Amino acid sequence: MFNDFTKLTYQAYQQGKPYFSLAHKFLGTRVKNHIYPNLNKSQPISQQAIANLQDRLNRLLESDWQDAQQGIYAYDLLFDNSWLDFCLYYPAMCVDMLQVWERANRQQYQDFSQPQEGKIYPSYYLQNFHHQTDGYLSDLSANLYDLQVEILFNGTGDGMRRRILSPLKHQLKKFLPLKHVRILDVGCGTGRTLRLLRGAIPEASLFGVDLSPNYLRKANQLLAENYTQLPQLIQANAEELPYLDNYFHGVTSVFMFHELPAAVRQTVIEQCFRVIKPGGVFIICDSIQISDSPDLVDIINNFPRTFHEPYYINYSLDNLVARLEKAGFTHVGTEVHFLSKYIIACKPD
Repeated sequence: MFNDFTKLTYQAYQQGKPYFSLAHKFLGTRVKNHIYPNLNKSQPISQQAIANLQDRLNRLLESDWQDAQQGIYAYDLLFDNSWLDFCLYYPAMCVDMLQVWERANRQQYQDFSQPQEGKIYPSYYLQNFHHQTDGYLSDLSANLYDLQVEILFNGTGDGMRRRILSPLKHQLKKFLPLKHVRILDVGCGTGRTLRLLRGAIPEASLFGVDLSPNYLRKANQLLAENYTQLPQLIQANAEELPYLDNYFHGVTSVFMFHELPAAVRQTVIEQCFRVIKPGGVFIICDSIQISDSPDLVDIINNFPRTFHEPYYINYSLDNLVARLEKAGFTHVGTEVHFLSKYIIACKPD
């Protein structure tokens, strides 16, 4: 009876998110088209693609529920949302949309409120990704980011992130007990993935690395809400991870690789290989690609038309499996859930 009620609650909760997200997008598009009638014209999506999306969404939600039912993570993790953040930042996000549209209309891709010259950031990082204000380099951007991702993915952002947890826990069984396990999240951003990792593997030691000090501050705030053992967060470039060789049992990276130039993707993969222990696992979660989702090619091609994503087209055609194998990983497998692709790779013993 408890499971039936919880599942109905989960389904109602998850199905409500897409309706809200779609209503937001519909109203936002109407306003944008009135102010900027020629801005970001995307190609129409076929009815078949829409039906495929709905089928993928249904399968994602069922997988999410099944993982909770099988004990991969607690049911509480299915409902882990910050309603305070939503109430605080949704109005700010709506106001910021006006600046986003103006920036896109002027094709301003390196527009920051504070000068960034002379700092540690590589040139490819100094972008207004998604046309967002200050790119990843302001507290406002950090406060709005998770809400923007949820609306972009129609409320499935965390559901897609949680798909890394089952293969990660499966691969880490060889290192039992898990209290000795160290896991690094590369490009940890605001800490959403680390929060899910803590919920699913509470005994593990968690680490996070990101280039943005603003996002790391947000991550510390988020991760301090419910847990006494905070992950160790470091501001650093993933091209030069500041860790010893063979140190981590598992490494994850979520929604980062599509924002890297091709050569940098290879460098980051090689750095992850270096810091993973023999027998350890590396899991990438990122956007679907044309090779695995040809039925959604219009959606894939529309993404860089709508948002400023300078490396996405190359990413959508890239062979990440070959890159992982070139770095030395073996037993490389892939999965697709809704709009995300997952690559699970092992470092040989």
